[in-house]
This record gives sequence, C-alpha cells and structure tokens, in this order.
Amino acid sequence: MDFKPIKNDKVYEKVIGQIKNLIYEGELRRGDKLPSERKLKKQLGVSRASVREAFSALEMIGLIKSRPGEGTFIKESFDDNLVDPLSLVLLLNENVAEELLELRRVLEVDCVRLAAKRASKEDIEEMAEYIEKLVNSSGYEEVSINSDKMFHYTIAKASGNKVLEYIMRSISEAMDFHIKNTRTKLVSKKETMENFAEQHKFIFEAIKNKDSKKAMGEMEKHLDYVEKLINKEIIG
Repeated sequence: MDFKPIKNDKVYEKVIGQIKNLIYEGELRRGDKLPSERKLKKQLGVSRASVREAFSALEMIGLIKSRPGEGTFIKESFDDNLVDPLSLVLLLNENVAEELLELRRVLEVDCVRLAAKRASKEDIEEMAEYIEKLVNSSGYEEVSINSDKMFHYTIAKASGNKVLEYIMRSISEAMDFHIKNTRTKLVSKKETMENFAEQHKFIFEAIKNKDSKKAMGEMEKHLDYVEKLINKEIIG
C-alpha cells in the first residue's frame, strides 16, 4: 500500500481521503488490516493524533473496527453500523420530506417488482407475519408503525439487491424522523389503519403470486394514498 506524505490544515480528512482512495483502488478490502498508528504517522508525515482522529471518525461511521491487541481492520460486515452516513445526512437536511417521498416512490415501485420475482419462501412467511400484525394492531400505534416499516424492509430484502435494501433503510429512517408527528397522527386513526392493512394485503398477495405488474400497481396506489395523507397533514 502506497501512502503519501500529507501537508494540510485538515490533516485527519486527508488521512481519511487516502484510506478511501485505497479502498476505491482495491488495495484495501473487507477484513484487511490497516497499518498501525505509529507506522501511518511515519508514512504520512503527520502527528499520531491526526491518525487517531481519522481512525475515530472512520470507526464512528462503521467503516473500520479496532480490535484490542490485534490492530485496526476494514470491517467484514456493515449490518450492525450504529451510524448510517446516508441517513445521517438526510436527517440533518431540513424540509426534505417531499423529496424523500418522491425518492421512495422511485425505489419502492421497482423494489416490489424485483421482490415479486425473487422473494423466497422465508421472505413470504415473514411478510405474512407483518401483515397479520398490521391487521390486528388497530389502536396500538407502536406495533402498527413497526409492522408497516418491517413489511417494507422485508420487500427490500426480498428484492435480492443489497444496495437497494441499504438505500431503502436509510430513506426510511430519515422519513421517520422528518414526519414522525405526522405518522403518529395517521396511525391513530382507525379508518386510515384499516386502509393501510388492506393495501399491504394487496401488495403481499401480488408478491406471493409472483405478479410483478400487479405488485407495482398496488404499491403505486399505496404510495399515492400515503402521500395524500402526509401532504394533507403537513400542508393542510
């Protein structure tokens, strides 16, 4: 690995930049061990504090993992990240609820198309569980919200596209934040929850029957309904 000396005021950012470039170039892969702080300090011509700051930032976003007595490694898996960089950026941006709804539509319609083709028996069984919880959760806001969310997550997982699943989760987390109060109002209404449950059942049946076209149409109808309700609550 070819690290180059650094001269800049934001030194730790340059350290991160070099590690990122080595990942892009394929010189660093999942599970690879990074040079020690002492070795990087010497190679880069920076202070050990700057290297440590870079490592702390990368560990916080879940790219690397320090193992006491062993060293610092590029993570093997990213499923347990405490901080998702994409959702964090979306959380920190104001007034993006409408844009998130638009993006969700673009992704979820294609996501359900893939799920209808690729969903495994286990995926179908998991979706069925969340549908049952949705149907029986009227009056229980927390259960309703979680069942709704997990149903959509399972569709993303069933799509078989890991990148799509990751982006869907990030968008969902940001959406939850930006429309939290609105969503709570919506699920507290019996009629709305009955409609949600029915719409999800239609989506589920289409996926179960491997009918991509029907699944896409039902998802479009569901998202139309959700957007109208949210816009009515937000805009009035």
